[in-house]
Amino acid sequence: MTAFRFAFVGLLSALCAAPATAQEYPTRPIHIIVPFPAGGPSDVLARLIGDKMSADFGQAVVVENRPGANTVIGAEAAAKAAPDGYTLLMAIDSTLVMNQYLYKSLPYDPLADFVPISLVARTIGLLVVNAQSDVTSVKDLIAKAKAAPGKLNYGAGTISTKLQGYLFNDAAGVDTMLVSYNGSAEVAHGILTKSVDFVFDGPSAELPLIQSGDLRAIAKLDGRPFPALPNLPTLDAAGGLQLGDMTVWLGLVAPRGTPAPIIDKLQGETAKILNDPGVKARADAVGFYPASSTPAEFSAFIRGEAARWQPVVKKSGLHFD
Repeated sequence: MTAFRFAFVGLLSALCAAPATAQEYPTRPIHIIVPFPAGGPSDVLARLIGDKMSADFGQAVVVENRPGANTVIGAEAAAKAAPDGYTLLMAIDSTLVMNQYLYKSLPYDPLADFVPISLVARTIGLLVVNAQSDVTSVKDLIAKAKAAPGKLNYGAGTISTKLQGYLFNDAAGVDTMLVSYNGSAEVAHGILTKSVDFVFDGPSAELPLIQSGDLRAIAKLDGRPFPALPNLPTLDAAGGLQLGDMTVWLGLVAPRGTPAPIIDKLQGETAKILNDPGVKARADAVGFYPASSTPAEFSAFIRGEAARWQPVVKKSGLHFD
């Protein structure tokens, strides 16, 4: 009976501990690892969410930029962190989907090592050239590429945008060469200095340079309205292609084992922030398009994306080891 009483008390304590922990959480700073340099969509959204979260929780939210190895460095650090809700990862689609098909072995398992919190955004993508380029449309670009096979090159900073370039080559019947960069800031610098002929990227780094007249956007990669560039055609419409929408998505995850009540609290706070009209208006204006989800919905979304992209990665021949 004594043993039974101790077991019962232990079970009761465990059941009571989780809600209390979630109720008190957080009691110290939260760290959000961003696997990219400062300035890109992941970084901007992490800081936007972090500022609001800090105000609501009454604790500092620190954004840590850990770029490199196609987000593997940041993802590995997050996967190995204590599962206590104080280390989160602002993951991108390549982190949770594409990397598993690009490396023979990863230092993290995208499905087993993380607990989904919420989808955060589905950003709009742009096809951009230097403003001094003689390419003023997608059809110009295709014609120029066909006239000089293998001579034009394109810049991209994420697996997603590198695959967008591959899909464009395949659909347009052209042969252009990939130049890899490490994040949006480097991509913008590459096209600004004419180191590459065109780039695929989100608008975070390029939009100010487009608005200043230094760069020229010739297409967007999905059909959503983009108020900053209201007359910009889709890649399919401008090039006579049938690629469909190609978006890059981001989401928050935590290390495996993070208690469910803490995950739920983080999800609720993230959804509150992303559905705030002021936040949404600011993010939409620069093409970030916030989108929240439940952990279960985000988990199902990740698995669906994994099934969708596996054959594309295989066909592209892209790999890193």
